[in-house]
Amino acid sequence: MATRPIEIGPAGIRTARNIERLRLARGLSQQQLAERCTALGRPLTNTALSRTERARRRCDVDDLVTIATALGVAPASLLPVSLAAPRG
Repeated sequence: MATRPIEIGPAGIRTARNIERLRLARGLSQQQLAERCTALGRPLTNTALSRTERARRRCDVDDLVTIATALGVAPASLLPVSLAAPRG
């Protein structure tokens, strides 16, 4: 029985972009952020982080909280404010 791939929706894609944006704003490489997450007790490889940022891997709540902590932000700051298309 083949398994169906898990689709990542708009909230997941925006969260992935926010992780990358904040990582780059802090001048961190994926390896450095992965090492910070591992030091916080949530082992994360740079490959897993890369796949998360490219929305090829789901970011579960434990990953989200650890990544946010490693970036020095509240977990909510990684989540999209709205899924509505911007106006204007």
